[in-house]
Amino acid sequence: MKLASQRAGRDGALLVVSRDLATAVSAAAIAPTLQSALDDWERASPRLQALYDDLNAGRAARAFALDLGTLAAPLPRAYQYLDGAAYPSHIQRNRQARGESVPDDFFQKPLMYQGISHGFMGWNDDVRLPSEDDGIDFEAEIAAITGDVPLGVDAKGACGYIRLFVLLNDVSLRAIIPGELKRTFGFLVGKPASSLGPIAVTPDELGELWKDGLVSGTMKCWVRGEELGSIETGTDVAFHYGDLIAHVAQTRAFEAGTLVGLGTVSNEDESVGVGCLGERRALETIRQGAARTPFLKFGDTVRIEHFDRSGNSVFGAIEQRIAPLA
Repeated sequence: MKLASQRAGRDGALLVVSRDLATAVSAAAIAPTLQSALDDWERASPRLQALYDDLNAGRAARAFALDLGTLAAPLPRAYQYLDGAAYPSHIQRNRQARGESVPDDFFQKPLMYQGISHGFMGWNDDVRLPSEDDGIDFEAEIAAITGDVPLGVDAKGACGYIRLFVLLNDVSLRAIIPGELKRTFGFLVGKPASSLGPIAVTPDELGELWKDGLVSGTMKCWVRGEELGSIETGTDVAFHYGDLIAHVAQTRAFEAGTLVGLGTVSNEDESVGVGCLGERRALETIRQGAARTPFLKFGDTVRIEHFDRSGNSVFGAIEQRIAPLA
């Protein structure tokens, strides 16, 4: 099924959305917000699925035409946001451009950090930041939303706790990040609030795209109207979602409503392009000795959208303008 959150208060109002993203219906009688549905998933999920089936069959009472412009992030406030670096080509290129190598245990243990988990922007919200000089960048990702994950779960079992998937723009400030990493405590100021695509999708709804702990399909990215990447998301990955969840669950349980990302999508085949400006600049540095593509400036736009094998949009698009603080 497909779910969304209409703009209302801090946490939005839960909607069930049709498969073609054309219509929607309020899920208030089942759960007022997506977080409340996740907290009571065993009871809420079958009822939401029944409403989804009715909506697609044209039987849902009080269904209405969906206006994507009214949607907030599906989960505006998450209990935890964990992001990884599971696409080796992304990390290897960026580090090679800086004259560095990946950690010795990169292919044995997932590289992860814990980011800001509140204030996720909606798909079309302006990305407002203090300065262009901070090296503003986007990162195209798909994030899992989990239910309650027990301490000590293994990688195979961990995938069973994934409730939904969402499109993610992990906003990064490239001029700040290197200095933070050198201090060895990791990202903080260099990782402001991120944004989520408008539609959250259950694993079963993905069909053949959801296999072996990965979501396949084509991630397309545009910056300033130029297509930057057309990337297969289900390949060239060192770790799947279950691996990342299990890695963190070695020492902590998860609350329902935790987001887990695999990191910026990237393929070994350079011809498919990139999922962020940092990687394009890294490739320019490796090939030509210097980066030529500028980072994002105020007024620039970014669009990210993931497509299935038939060319259908899976999660709706993220399309945002970079803007100065109001």
